[in-house]
Amino acid sequence: LAERTGLIKPLSRYVLRAAVEQCATWAADGLDVHVAVNLTIPDLLDLELPDRIAALLAETGVPADRLELEVTESTILADPFRVRSVIDRLNELGVGFAIDDFGTGYSSLAYLKQLPVQTIKIDRSFVMDMFESESDAAIVRSTVDLARNLGLRVVAEGVETQEMWDALRGQGCSLAQGYLI
Repeated sequence: LAERTGLIKPLSRYVLRAAVEQCATWAADGLDVHVAVNLTIPDLLDLELPDRIAALLAETGVPADRLELEVTESTILADPFRVRSVIDRLNELGVGFAIDDFGTGYSSLAYLKQLPVQTIKIDRSFVMDMFESESDAAIVRSTVDLARNLGLRVVAEGVETQEMWDALRGQGCSLAQGYLI
């Protein structure tokens, strides 16, 4: 709805500011915590986004490596050259990138090779069904193995039970998000 009404950019600015300010508060309290913020197509097509994020980080004193921006494969496909320009400028600042919902798009492996990505997030649809579907289990195992071999962090989305988390950790997945966490 925010994208259709043109409110997504102000909403994204608000969320970015809130996340970075919270990160600064945690740092002041002695906590070494990173924050991640999802970006939309209009965000990544905005050539001024890197300058705004640089100013926000400078204003709050938050190191750039404490901010990770999550993008989906479909977001990157919107205008690959322009998006790449924005991502490259943000990467030069030291901001991290994650591919969210990994495996649900069309060119996942090309993104891992071409973009400055540090994290991939296995889509919850694979994680949720990994005990019922051998195909989903194989996708999860392969994605964890691929990420580790490429030196990337891998996050399993949709972790809802201890059994899921134990199985994922046994495969070498060290990060998760979901109702269990």
